[in-house]
Amino acid sequence: MKLLRPACVAALAFLIVPQAMPARAQEPAAFGGARQAPMPATPTPSSPPAAASAIPSPSPPAGVGALRELSPWSMFLSADILVKAVMIGLAFASLVTWTLLLAKTFHLARARRDLGAALSRIAKKRSLSEAQAALESTANVLSDLLAAAVEEIQLSDAAAQESGIKERAASRFSEIARAEARAVRSGMAIIATIGATAPFVGLFGTVWGIMNSFIGISKAQTTNLAVVAPGIAEALLATAVGLATAIPAVIIYNHFSRATKSYLELVGRGSGAIGRLLSRDLDRFHGRLASRVAE
Repeated sequence: MKLLRPACVAALAFLIVPQAMPARAQEPAAFGGARQAPMPATPTPSSPPAAASAIPSPSPPAGVGALRELSPWSMFLSADILVKAVMIGLAFASLVTWTLLLAKTFHLARARRDLGAALSRIAKKRSLSEAQAALESTANVLSDLLAAAVEEIQLSDAAAQESGIKERAASRFSEIARAEARAVRSGMAIIATIGATAPFVGLFGTVWGIMNSFIGISKAQTTNLAVVAPGIAEALLATAVGLATAIPAVIIYNHFSRATKSYLELVGRGSGAIGRLLSRDLDRFHGRLASRVAE
């Protein structure tokens, strides 16, 4: 019995070990006889690969410069010389318009104030001599009308017909009124010309600028916005300047048309007032002449 125990242990070891060993020996054969290399560690998102940082940034197409800020001043500076000349001319025309606005507003306001005050002073006068004394040394269109009426009486013959004197005086009054109308309307033709032509001048600058833009596109051989946008913007700036010049000029012209018409109506009132004084003097003169003849 003691001899059988070692034999049993050896048999059990033989049965267990040969079953485990073939399984371990088959592992290399299942993977091609070599052990699999360990998988590399996956890089974390916080540390990008070095190759990604070495990728160069895309360069702009040929003929395309760096984009610049498009402000009105920068567009003016980079515009073509002809477009610059157009915009400078339009700016000068706008300056002329606003200068005429200030000058004529002051002139019309002063003329209206003086003429209204003179009319109020002679409203209750009965003769030309009284009106002359009331106006004294006032220099305006009403004093010119009064001087013309007195001068016509002095130049006419004592036996002249009343209708003839009135007709000649009315002719003088018309000449004075026309001269005053020309004086108050001076400068309005310039404003009207600016208002009518400024949009077309700006349009000419726009057409020229767009033509240069298309030439630049053909040279660069690209329709990239960086090539097209600056030239188109400069061209449209000329149109904007033309409209900014023309619109105020048209409004100012219409304002002065109404203002001068109102002032000339006041001049017509003055002409009528002097004509009535002249008629009263003629009636008194011919009445005195008739009484002397009757005596």
